[in-house]
Amino acid sequence: MRAKISSQKNSSQTNSQFRGVPRIALPALALLPLLLTGCGHPNIVKIHHAPDYKQPISKEGRYQNTYPGQQSYPFTCEADCYQAQTTLQCQSDSPAEQCRYTGPQANIENTSGFKVRWFGHASFQISTSDGQQILLDPVTEQFDWPVNWGFHLLRGFSRGLPQGLNDQILSNANVVLYSHIHYDHFNKADIERIGNKPDYLVPLGFADHFPKGAYRINEMAWYSQQNFSSLQIHAVPAHHFSNRILVPLVYEDFAKSAWNGWLLQSHGKSLFFAGDTGYSQHFKDIRQRYGAIDVCLLPIASYYHKEDGARYRNVHTTPEDALSAAVELGCKVMIPWGYGNASWKMGDHSSHSALQRLLTVRQRIQDKPEGKVPLLILNEGEEVRP
Repeated sequence: MRAKISSQKNSSQTNSQFRGVPRIALPALALLPLLLTGCGHPNIVKIHHAPDYKQPISKEGRYQNTYPGQQSYPFTCEADCYQAQTTLQCQSDSPAEQCRYTGPQANIENTSGFKVRWFGHASFQISTSDGQQILLDPVTEQFDWPVNWGFHLLRGFSRGLPQGLNDQILSNANVVLYSHIHYDHFNKADIERIGNKPDYLVPLGFADHFPKGAYRINEMAWYSQQNFSSLQIHAVPAHHFSNRILVPLVYEDFAKSAWNGWLLQSHGKSLFFAGDTGYSQHFKDIRQRYGAIDVCLLPIASYYHKEDGARYRNVHTTPEDALSAAVELGCKVMIPWGYGNASWKMGDHSSHSALQRLLTVRQRIQDKPEGKVPLLILNEGEEVRP
């Protein structure tokens, strides 16, 4: 049975000098979030740890990756990695800019029980067969104020708005999951729009970034678990970093909160959201603990930098790294994300260069396990029942 895709068109540890998120060169702008804390009812914060695992953290209270340092990659595309694709309809092909995927989808059995809707970048809605509505990294705008104002003032790039991530979607969520505090994955203004009805699951050290408003926040250490009726949600490792505020010589928060991936299990089926991550042994660890995964949402973008490519790749999977991860996780289907018309194009050649590279690489390795990973490739606003 072919998965049916529908389109909804609603109106190594790196140091604090490396960023996959925007840096504002105005200390006053960076200081404002510290001063403008909202008033309201205190939040309800619970902290959850796994009984058999202690998450890595330094003596200084900085969170760490399980496998720090430079990684060894299974394979790398070395030349002609961005070939024009007939399955991508683009405004320009070199690089692939403002595109729509029109190619075939993997022919898979429609048995996972999950419905997956992609809004753009890392924002997803997951629906279970018994009506649970889960949001992953919902971000509806550019960046939080005042960074969005400073970014506009300095004429930074403005993303296209995500397709369909509206107030109705936000307000109907039962559970909201955030992977880390970077601005392209967590927006405080969206918290106020979502409200305090759902449960929020976040990495350790994350709750301090919420506005006050009686929000139910669960800080989840790696391999801890929360149950919601027939849905089990597990916090799992990612290979990344965190930071949000930098006021030179005054304050910085590098690695003071953790970064997570998430594994959802419902009625014997599983869905994995990697969050922002580079390639490391942690994918094999997740497979060893939970078994093969039915649906994998894996990032393929933000790995490119002309001068600093090694450090960008260390914390962001290339398309070929994502394919290798899919093999190691035992993914029955992979849904890539991070590219797109609603992306920020930070660490990319263009809006769809990462997808262009994924398609190029996969065509060359069809005889290898990475070339046989079933792919469901979405455009923003589309949904699928894999």
